Amino acid sequence: MIRVLIDLYILVLIVDVIISYLPQYKHHPFAIKIKQFADLSCNPIRRILPPHQIPFDISPIIVIASLKVFEAIW
Repeated sequence: MIRVLIDLYILVLIVDVIISYLPQYKHHPFAIKIKQFADLSCNPIRRILPPHQIPFDISPIIVIASLKVFEAIW
């Protein structure tokens, strides 16, 4: 059950990354909800990372890798 939830949350993160590259969908209510849900785990990582060292946001990659490690340990 927990593995399914982790995989669903990883899917939400991937959808959020894809939507971030499609500006015409950023203001759609579904996209806003996905962004809010994905930001629950990405915002703490963004606060830790240096703001202008990397030209793109790697926080979803870090969260997905962390979730996969947790899933492997579980």
